Amino acid sequence: MRNVLVTGGSRGIGLAIVKRLAAAGFSVIAVARRESDDLAVAIRCAADAARGAIHFHACDLSEIDKIAEFVKGLREKCGPLYGLVNNAGISFEGLLANTHNAQIEQLVRVNVVSPIVLTKSVVRNMLADGDGRVVNIGSIIGSTGYNGLSVYGATKAAANGFTRSLAREVGRAGITVNAIAPGFIETELTKGLGDDQKDRIASRSALRRLAEADDVAAMVEYLLGDGARNITGTVMTVDAGNTA
Repeated sequence: MRNVLVTGGSRGIGLAIVKRLAAAGFSVIAVARRESDDLAVAIRCAADAARGAIHFHACDLSEIDKIAEFVKGLREKCGPLYGLVNNAGISFEGLLANTHNAQIEQLVRVNVVSPIVLTKSVVRNMLADGDGRVVNIGSIIGSTGYNGLSVYGATKAAANGFTRSLAREVGRAGITVNAIAPGFIETELTKGLGDDQKDRIASRSALRRLAEADDVAAMVEYLLGDGARNITGTVMTVDAGNTA
């Protein structure tokens, strides 16, 4: 059973990814600062279904200096990591002129530095194994922009550049690196949007609706599968046609 590490796996898109991959037969390592009630239920359901498995490991990924040791411990306990899904992220809504420097630094640390350092530790092992898949969860805001989310948009644009360049670095070892850019999806990061805003966003989409967390999870499953073995360095958009 192949191991896949999913960060931010306790809620929202991350939890949807965890459940989808377990149902597909992967052994999923869900990483978050704490285990949510919903994740605990998913762990029990996966055990009852006996197809894949879900394991929770607590880690505060904003503590950059502890990441390498955390990955080392996971490998010793769980075995080789076939997949890494960099999903964990935070967002602060507000005009840049009113954003505290501490918030800017926190956004960059959690959304950019942390996944890059985590990927470095995991990819070192993938290079030794000669196989692996990395999926970075970005956002359409990284390319389209959105009022009040300039710093968040910058961090997601960074994820796209990181994806494309790393794909060239590790491709010779058979490792693929891709990103997924979800549109506006009902998660903790979009709970600040009012119903009117959501309706306006949906009306601008080609399919006249918002994408769902499981749509993103399905794309992750595809990118980890054999059918995507020749897809790398790409950004896959899942937004119901919002950017069409």
